[in-house]
Amino acid sequence: MSSHPYTFGIEEEYFLAQPDGSLAAQVPEQLIERARASVGEAVTSELLQSQIEIASPVYRDMDEALRSMASLRVALAGALLHDDLRLVAASTHPLGAWREQWVTERPRYDMLLSDFRIVGERNLVCGMHVHVEVPPGVDRVQLMNRFMPWLPLFLALSTSSPFWDRRVTGLLSYRQATYDEWPRSGVPDFFNDEADYQGFIELMQRAGAIADASYIWWAIRPALRYPTLELRIADVCTHVEDSVALAALFRCLIAALVRDPGLAPPHTTRTRRLIDENRWRAKRDGVNASLIDEQLAAAVPVSDVLARTLAIVAEDAARLNCTGMAERLTAITVRGTSAQTQLRIYNESRAGGATQDQALRAVLQWLMDTTSQQAFAHRPGT
Repeated sequence: MSSHPYTFGIEEEYFLAQPDGSLAAQVPEQLIERARASVGEAVTSELLQSQIEIASPVYRDMDEALRSMASLRVALAGALLHDDLRLVAASTHPLGAWREQWVTERPRYDMLLSDFRIVGERNLVCGMHVHVEVPPGVDRVQLMNRFMPWLPLFLALSTSSPFWDRRVTGLLSYRQATYDEWPRSGVPDFFNDEADYQGFIELMQRAGAIADASYIWWAIRPALRYPTLELRIADVCTHVEDSVALAALFRCLIAALVRDPGLAPPHTTRTRRLIDENRWRAKRDGVNASLIDEQLAAAVPVSDVLARTLAIVAEDAARLNCTGMAERLTAITVRGTSAQTQLRIYNESRAGGATQDQALRAVLQWLMDTTSQQAFAHRPGT
C-alpha cells in the first residue's frame, strides 16, 4: 500500500457565456467538434447546451495536475472564441434562468428528463468531480464509509453558487439545494461493503429504477468503470489552483484512510444525520461555517477542521508530493471562496449605485476573467 501512487483525475463543468456574461442557452451544433479539435477528447457536452465539461488525463503529481488543468482551461477558452463564447467556472450562473435553456440531444438526457421532468429541467448547475485510484484489494465502499465525515469540508472550501434565478439566495452553494430535489443524491448510506452496495444496485436495476450505477449521484460513490472513488460534493472552483488543491486533499485523505483506517471516526446511528447537518451548514456558510464534531459533541470552525485534516494527511502529502496544497487551502479559509468574492463584488456594485442587473454582470466579468486569465498564468512556459 505504501508504494501505491493514488493516481487521480479531475472533471470540471463550466457555463458557456456570451461576451457580456449572459448565458448562452443555445449553442452551434459543431461547437463540441471544434473544441475537441483544439483540446482533444477531454471535452464533452452536458445535459444543457449552456454547459461544457473537461475530463482530465490521469495525474500522478499535484504540480503536473495544475499545469495540465490550466492548459485545458486556456485551450478550451481559446477554442470557444470561434463562436464568441466565454467560460464561466461557477456552480450557478448569476444571470441564468432554467426556463430558457435548451437540452443537449442525447438518449441519456432524454431519458433523464422523461424520468425527472421539471427537476431535470432545473439542473442549471455545474460541479467538480475528483477520481482517486484505490489500491487493489481495498474495499471501496468501506473506504467511502470512513471518508464520509469529511464531505462537508470539501463543500465548504469550494462554494461558488450564491445566486439563483438572478437573485442572492443567502446560501453559498445553492447547487447543493438543487441537488436535494434529485433522487439518489446527497450523502450515501453506510453500506457494509462493495457486495452490499452492488446488491442495492442490482435491486434498483431489476426494479427498472436505474440502468446502471452511473445513475447514482451521491456526494461520493465508487466509480462504475474505474477502480476509483469519485468525490462529487464540490462546487466547481473559479480559481484553477483551488480545484487542484482540493483534488490533492482528497487524494491524500484517501491514502491516509487506507494506510490507517483508525484515522476515521467510528460511525454510529447518528453519524449520517450529522454529516447531512454539516452539509447544510457548509452550503449555507462555506468556510465561515462551524461543523459538528460527533466525538467532541461540539461545533468546530471549518478552519480548525481543515487544520486537523492537514495534520492527518501530512505524511501522505509528503510522499505524494502534495505539500503545496496546505498553503493554498488555508488561504481559502482566510480570503473566502468564489461565492464570497462574488457576493462582495455584487454588494459593492449595488452600494455604488449599480442596478441589480449591472451588479450581476460585474460578478460575471470577474468570473470570466478569473476562469481563464488565472489559468493562463499556470500554463507550462508562462
